[in-house]
Amino acid sequence: MRISVFDMLKIGVGPSSSHTMGPWRAAQRFLQEIEAAGHFDAVEALTVDLFGSLAKTGRGHGTGRAVLMGLRGEDPATCDVALMHTIFPSTRETKRIHLLRRKSIPFDPDVDLVYHFDRSLPFHPNGIRFTARLTDGSISEGTYYSVGGGFVVTEDEGQKAAEEVRLPYPCECSDDLRAHCTAHGIPIWRMVWDNEQAWRSADEVRAGMLRIWHTMLDCVYRGCHSEGVLPGGLNVVRRAAAIHSKLIGAGNYHDRDSWLAHLRGRGFTFQEVVKAVSGFALAVNEENAAFGRVVTAPTNGAAGVIPAVLLHYAIQHQADDEAIVRFLLVAGEIGSLFKKGATISAAMGGCQAEIGVSSAMAAAALTEGLGGSVDQALMAAEIAMEHHLGMTCDPIGGLVQIPCIERNALGAMKAITAANLALEGVPEQAKISLDTVIKTMWQTALDMNDKYKETSEGGLAVHIAVNVAEC
Repeated sequence: MRISVFDMLKIGVGPSSSHTMGPWRAAQRFLQEIEAAGHFDAVEALTVDLFGSLAKTGRGHGTGRAVLMGLRGEDPATCDVALMHTIFPSTRETKRIHLLRRKSIPFDPDVDLVYHFDRSLPFHPNGIRFTARLTDGSISEGTYYSVGGGFVVTEDEGQKAAEEVRLPYPCECSDDLRAHCTAHGIPIWRMVWDNEQAWRSADEVRAGMLRIWHTMLDCVYRGCHSEGVLPGGLNVVRRAAAIHSKLIGAGNYHDRDSWLAHLRGRGFTFQEVVKAVSGFALAVNEENAAFGRVVTAPTNGAAGVIPAVLLHYAIQHQADDEAIVRFLLVAGEIGSLFKKGATISAAMGGCQAEIGVSSAMAAAALTEGLGGSVDQALMAAEIAMEHHLGMTCDPIGGLVQIPCIERNALGAMKAITAANLALEGVPEQAKISLDTVIKTMWQTALDMNDKYKETSEGGLAVHIAVNVAEC
């Protein structure tokens, strides 16, 4: 399987890559396929069926909003995120949807958007089916699966390898990565940099990585300067702004870039570093919970870990743009190893597949950024995941808020700790390899009870009652 870094780090909208961005992309894809078949103008009615985890936690994850945005033809990377707050109530009021902003048809979300709480499709817990009725009475149907990180497949696609591209350094596991880097005397970032040019030019890779970085930075900045209560019914109060205010004060800055310069110019005690990293992670996931623009890293639910660790690297170690690009290249590659060897879907593997993977990605990237060897970077990723094994996904009310937001702060700190342990470690003496921990993570996922896989039917989710409105 060939996976680009840009597949692992996607710009989108919260709160969930699997339950928001995946269904959004599936809706776009269904209409694209209808149009390619020449049937778009004949569509007169449409129903959407959600199965398994998509149904059980869809209301809290904003799945309905995402589907409507996709049907409308909005793109999660570029849309006006304010539409996320208005599209569901406006569609409920008018009982119509404007497909691709070109064709208006009747659509009542209370009738035509169906949650099958007691039914899952065999292939994957996150199933979604679109059924269009055409003017001649015939039916056009598409069934898709949101498999984590915003990836969407059909059952046939899920049973065969992705279309191959020729990479100079193909990697299916960390042993492949180590072998390439050792044979050619190159660091991980350079191997990934060369591989990425199988898809796009060097200039496009660099520009794309910097766009990812700036989107992350914008998100942290917004989150650190936004107060209020998060939507959904839990009445969770944002905390990042208060942490930031106590830590930084008013500051002599007026925008994102001057804010970053201000942070780079001041000193931090150890306790302040911990508060800053934790606050940055909270900021991202509070934005994510409020339907803000984030970067899947590798998922929305875990979107705060890598930006928090990367900002720590940029501030405490004065990392410049080139160092930041390299950090993201390494992080993306490590994430792809988990997707190939296990999963990045909480509906398949629990929270270890999201926070655990993001922590491992950040740990490896920080280790290499601080001068660590290839083996030390892989060691850091292993340490980070080892201490997330078995983590369940039990969001209260199906909302990506409790315990998800705080878990990002803990995942970021674990990544920094793992990096520092690896930098002082001797990889040859390690008893567990990254490939071993990936295999263990997947076996743990298979053994885990389904109620702990993003269903809100186990763990913390069953001990706190909350009435979640469609969001």
